[in-house]
Amino acid sequence: MLRLLKALPLTLAIAAVSIVATSCGSNNGTKARFFNAIQNTSTYGGSLDVEVNGTQQFTNVTFPGVSASTYTSIPSGNVTFEGFEYPGVTTPVFTDSTTLSGGTQYTEVATGFAGGTVVLLSLSDDNSVPANGTLNFRVINASPNSPGGGGVDIWIEPAPYPFAVKEPATIQNLAYQSVSRYANVPYNHATGEGFTVFVYTAGGGTQQFNYTFPNINASPNSAAVCTLVLTDNANGSTMSSFPILLDDNNCAN
Repeated sequence: MLRLLKALPLTLAIAAVSIVATSCGSNNGTKARFFNAIQNTSTYGGSLDVEVNGTQQFTNVTFPGVSASTYTSIPSGNVTFEGFEYPGVTTPVFTDSTTLSGGTQYTEVATGFAGGTVVLLSLSDDNSVPANGTLNFRVINASPNSPGGGGVDIWIEPAPYPFAVKEPATIQNLAYQSVSRYANVPYNHATGEGFTVFVYTAGGGTQQFNYTFPNINASPNSAAVCTLVLTDNANGSTMSSFPILLDDNNCAN
């Protein structure tokens, strides 16, 4: 490229530099984290390297796992994500494009099946903390084997929670490839022992599992933002009973 620019008249060279800068995209404070929810990741080595517009931004992301650097600065505008088998394999596992806004934080979730259909979910994040004494919980359904072939109802209750869950659910009918709203939940004033997540088949169905997060970092004088990701069991045909907790803002100790 440099030799080409030297050979061009000055006006054309300036135009060429402008085109190159535009094609690379701009940062504008855009940041993203990458979550690997491809349940059969092991079939291509166990983890992913991910490039954004041809530049490696995330490396060695295992299933189920999030990139080690929570948020990474990436270009905004029309952006192409490519996932590659780690380490050093040049044939992409998936390629997908999306449009990202400047100054926004994103969670990028790759889900589906290696060797089949891989879907990239591009989800904008709101990590501003709520009022003291409360938490904002959001859930991403990245489980291809979501029970009943559809959505799930989710309750987020203070732990320990010995009673049957009550209507309505905290989050209702969350389908595969969907993300919930942020649900505002009071701090566990009774025991301070975190929260139990109950997952049921949507519409009054059966309980699939419950899981307790004991170390949610909140108190009457603080607040937090948390994301839960529902995935499949590795190389399996069912939803995992171990949701993954992402520390968005002051969530986990």
